[in-house]
Amino acid sequence: MTLYAWLMLASFVGPFLLSFDKKVAFYKSWLPLFAGIVLNGLIFILWDGWFARTGVWGFNNDYVWATRFNDLPLEEWMFFFVVPYASVFIYACLKSYIKTEPFAKNKHNITLLFLVLTFVMALFNADKTYTFYNCLIASVLLLIHYLFIKSSWMGYFWLAYIIHLVPFFIINGILTGAATPEPVVWYNNTENLGIRLHTIPVEDTVYALTCLLLPITVMEWIQTKIAGK
Repeated sequence: MTLYAWLMLASFVGPFLLSFDKKVAFYKSWLPLFAGIVLNGLIFILWDGWFARTGVWGFNNDYVWATRFNDLPLEEWMFFFVVPYASVFIYACLKSYIKTEPFAKNKHNITLLFLVLTFVMALFNADKTYTFYNCLIASVLLLIHYLFIKSSWMGYFWLAYIIHLVPFFIINGILTGAATPEPVVWYNNTENLGIRLHTIPVEDTVYALTCLLLPITVMEWIQTKIAGK
């Protein structure tokens, strides 16, 4: 097993085993959740491979398996299942254990704030591939929520987003060289802002937002349709 593969396994085991907790019963959401994970994966595996081919980022062969599909190591494919699964699990726990929606009065203002921030970052960084496309995708998704969806669960999302940044930063920190002589995943700083949170590009916080919000959006939409609401 490679370092990257061990990280994915460690990230998955806990949320998977706790998915059968009677109060959360996360396993009951698997089908709509997997639909969201698949859509999220289709989008980001395509852009991930494109970025790998054009040198926006890449993977250190010393820490990943040699087999590649769409110019991505197998561990990167695992990432797009494991990380959304574990992240949405945090959201499901919050909804199960906190009965009053967090940020209920301010959730739409928070969405608007992040919408404006990501749009401005995209607008003024069209020459930086990772910054531009990352922020553009996030701003479009947030715009859809702000104008059309206006969901009753967005407050739970924002709290889940804040909490999930802790494990996300741990995993991403290791992948970007915080615990190894060289990074597992390297970034071309000419294609991003060059601002790091220790070893992690600041844009990864936006990437994390989209990879959490998109699966939740699909999952909640399907569950609403099934419930006939």
